[in-house]
Amino acid sequence: MRKINKLLVANRGEISLRIMRTAKEMGIKTVAVYSEADRNAPHVKFADEAVCLGPPPSNQSYLLADKIIEACQELGVDAIHPGYGFLSENATFAKKVTDAGIIFVGPSPEAIEVMGSKLAAKNAVAKYDIPMVPGTDEAIVDIPAAKIKAEEIGYPILIKASAGGGGKGMRIVKYEAEFEEQMQRAISEAQSAFGDGAVFIEKFITSPRHIEIQVLGDTHGNIVHLFERECSVQRRHQKVIEEAPSAVVSPEMRKAMGEAAVKVAKACNYYGAGTVEFIVDENLDFYFLEMNTRLQVEHPVTEMITGKDLVKEQILIAEGNPLSFTQDELSINGHSIEVRVYAEDPKNNFLPDIGKLVTYRRPQGPGVRVDDGFEEGMDIPIYYDPMIAKLITHDASREKAIQRMIRAIDDYQITGIETTLGFCKFVLEHEAFVSGDFDTKFVERYFTPEKLEIQWEESEMELLASLAVDLYEINKFTLKRVSGQNGTPNPRTNWKNRLI
Repeated sequence: MRKINKLLVANRGEISLRIMRTAKEMGIKTVAVYSEADRNAPHVKFADEAVCLGPPPSNQSYLLADKIIEACQELGVDAIHPGYGFLSENATFAKKVTDAGIIFVGPSPEAIEVMGSKLAAKNAVAKYDIPMVPGTDEAIVDIPAAKIKAEEIGYPILIKASAGGGGKGMRIVKYEAEFEEQMQRAISEAQSAFGDGAVFIEKFITSPRHIEIQVLGDTHGNIVHLFERECSVQRRHQKVIEEAPSAVVSPEMRKAMGEAAVKVAKACNYYGAGTVEFIVDENLDFYFLEMNTRLQVEHPVTEMITGKDLVKEQILIAEGNPLSFTQDELSINGHSIEVRVYAEDPKNNFLPDIGKLVTYRRPQGPGVRVDDGFEEGMDIPIYYDPMIAKLITHDASREKAIQRMIRAIDDYQITGIETTLGFCKFVLEHEAFVSGDFDTKFVERYFTPEKLEIQWEESEMELLASLAVDLYEINKFTLKRVSGQNGTPNPRTNWKNRLI
């Protein structure tokens, strides 16, 4: 075992702060890295030391692997935590870190490499009898042959980039006539986004739910799962609202999915924190989708229902410690929901809305958690993901967690930019979400920009009604003070002017 005394967080914003807080509680010194755009960011101020990596663009700052490692060597850093995004799933970076004698707080480079390719991941788990969506087992090089395979699978089919994520390099093909055109587009987009044009096809599940399992493994061969997260409310194939546990997963299904997730982790000798993602059809049959070899954005909901600090567990595992608990010692406590607060305009196709946080007031109270990396008066940089914060609630039941989240959203004060808070409230109040009867097509089925206009008009009317009542009470109080016994105004007081 090797004790970590100083940790560099190779990231920015809320995830950097979140990691540093746990490190501080563990008595570990922290080092922040930042671009020129983030010079005054909270994560830079919070760290014990900070290093400027370069100009704002990621490829000139946060993606400079060699410069980050050089900073570690100069400052006597023991370990690097990559957070998520940027270099977190870069096998080459992980290998460079370990080759430099620095601890990488994450899985092995080999596990990252295998699971970083959807095709390699499918091949790795094939011998473990894990349910997988029907499709090709290798990259498509012969388009006519692929078209024959698509006919065997049956339309609609999904073309997916092997190296991709976030909806890039992904195309739904409903009819044979559009197959070749969509295939060329997917290959081109995959090459542009990931430098790898390899794509494969699989059966497209028409009403899917996105449910994932959190896993933890140590270097001693112990692997556990920490139950599921429901991540089906998405826009542009990216998650907006997550919850744990799922409203539709039974104890039996949870056990089966958990066991399958552990098998996936074993298939690549996994250690650290990871997430195994499944797609679930309308019959609640689940199929392996992919594995994310890092901490997920939505990890707080798992922490809230299990009482486990996943970052602390990551650090302990990286030091060589065995897991301090077994599967049987884990249980679900209550329900947790997370909404992602993006600087986006839901009324304008969720396009980024960059600007200054003129007003920024976080919600508070029992069972409310805010993971963020901004302060009032700061600008939202145009160079990075537009997420401002993650708002998380926890309560004894799903219904109570939803109501707590709605209250927290109402208490969250942000002006100067458009955000997804109004959209999230719309989702939480929608009958489909409340009932648990929804899938990844929630936005497509239920949301239009006009829905938020209606929601805003109703909120305005409630506010105006409240103001009218307050004004009425003020008028009564003032009239009483300036009037005679019979209620007749005293002209000497000029009470009308006082009210004005």
